[in-house]
Amino acid sequence: MAYDYIIVGAGSAGCVLANRLSADPSLRVLLLEAGGRDVNPWIHVPVGYFKTLHNPNTDWCYKTEADQGLNGRSLDWPRGKTLGGSSSINGLLYVRGQKEDYDHWGQLGNTGWSYDDVLPLFKRSESHEFGESEFHGGDGGLAVSTMRAKSPISEAFIDAAVEMGVPRRDDFNGAEQEGAGYFQQTARNGFRCSSAKAFLSPIRNRRRNLDIVTHAHTTGLCFADDAAHQVTGVHYDRKGVPQTALLRDGGEVILSAGAIGSPQLLEVSGIGRGDVLQAAGVPLRHDLPGVGECLQDHLQFRLVYEVNIPTLNDAINNFFRRMGIGMRYLMTRTGPMSLGASQVCIFAKSMAGLDTPDIQFHFQPLSADKPGVEMHPFSGITSSVCQLRPESRGHIHISAPDARSYPRIVPNYLSATADQLCAIRAVKFARAMTRTKALSPFILREHMPSGTIETDEDHLQAARNIAQTIYHPTSTCKMGQDDQSVVDERLRVRGIKGLRVADASIMPTIVSGNTNAPTIMIGEKASEMILQDRAR
Repeated sequence: MAYDYIIVGAGSAGCVLANRLSADPSLRVLLLEAGGRDVNPWIHVPVGYFKTLHNPNTDWCYKTEADQGLNGRSLDWPRGKTLGGSSSINGLLYVRGQKEDYDHWGQLGNTGWSYDDVLPLFKRSESHEFGESEFHGGDGGLAVSTMRAKSPISEAFIDAAVEMGVPRRDDFNGAEQEGAGYFQQTARNGFRCSSAKAFLSPIRNRRRNLDIVTHAHTTGLCFADDAAHQVTGVHYDRKGVPQTALLRDGGEVILSAGAIGSPQLLEVSGIGRGDVLQAAGVPLRHDLPGVGECLQDHLQFRLVYEVNIPTLNDAINNFFRRMGIGMRYLMTRTGPMSLGASQVCIFAKSMAGLDTPDIQFHFQPLSADKPGVEMHPFSGITSSVCQLRPESRGHIHISAPDARSYPRIVPNYLSATADQLCAIRAVKFARAMTRTKALSPFILREHMPSGTIETDEDHLQAARNIAQTIYHPTSTCKMGQDDQSVVDERLRVRGIKGLRVADASIMPTIVSGNTNAPTIMIGEKASEMILQDRAR
């Protein structure tokens, strides 16, 4: 069977594309997902990311190469391996970024991507619990709700930020981002609202023109012949059986496999840097040097403190309290199990003279060595802070011709001097918060980082030692006009017909905040442009 559109990857953007493109019954659409269906019950429980992260059934379990900027450490890079992609295993936090992020995209020559252009797309996707407003949508598929659970330590954290000069804010997705308050999360009635739940579930059994195939690992693109630059379909492997899906005349393949998967598929298909492909044993079809380059990610510095009041560590580490939390969730869909990965958010300026915030805090009334592992045996809190606009650039490239072989991930964290200086300021800011009148009465000791930390170099080394990814890889197939750009402003792969990319990999620069909501917006924008181009 031939298709008008083949979408590779049922993640945050891919599910939106499948919904919007199949709305026209005359179009035949195929959605391929390498993972399985989203039937694991932990996917749908907000706190279930503790069970789905680092689980090979739901997480690709990528790892970076040893990184010099982190004193030689390698980091886990979870990515979703199920319908909904990473939106099915993430922390549910709904943040769009700053208006200036998108205006900058437009200033780089990407027509149609300024804030005024994309705000209607954010609203189209969203079903906010308070209904439609100037900045929010009321009847989209993606449920967005406010964080209801509050605690004395969370309130103290917000008050500490206010003491530091940060205004209190109730909505980080409105007119201004700078502030301290509670996250909004992609949840409804105590359940996660992944991209699959929002955009596939309502149509899965209602549209005969949409085929959804899981356990379908795409292995490469099909071309008309060995020399052609026209994509005609995709090859994929389903449960060990090689298969091919072809396009109708005028059809397109849309890669929505994410910042790791999309450049990998381009490279195994012969599209990318000639030296990289030659080293991996892949014949060069089309030289496109930006594929896999320009990698950006948000690096978080996770400071952990022992406090003198009970936190979720105490409840989770106690069998009977843990059972009580479970019963409360089963009976009322409330309590700790209904929470996303973090409760309190702070967008702040780490130094004077900045026009917009350059650091973001994720506060958790719990602590562990890293997300998804056992809680510490004491009453702990986590004050995690990340730089919003890193200048360091890494890369992701294949080392073998097989799409099932993991690529090499080289983030080059903290390689830029500006990032090192911001890391110093960020850690100092976080530590200063614990000395405020609001928060200091609760603090017993600093657990992480450890040791004597006094000089700027001490703070930088501490940042290198405690840093973890915040799971926001972007820009490996970036959109733009320069020689590192992989797609144009309509997300068409340069020099290849019938092929687009639509996921976080196309971001020209990483947004100032969490990346799930912007990636869903990219799916909206891509589907709009695809249908416009078809009508011409």
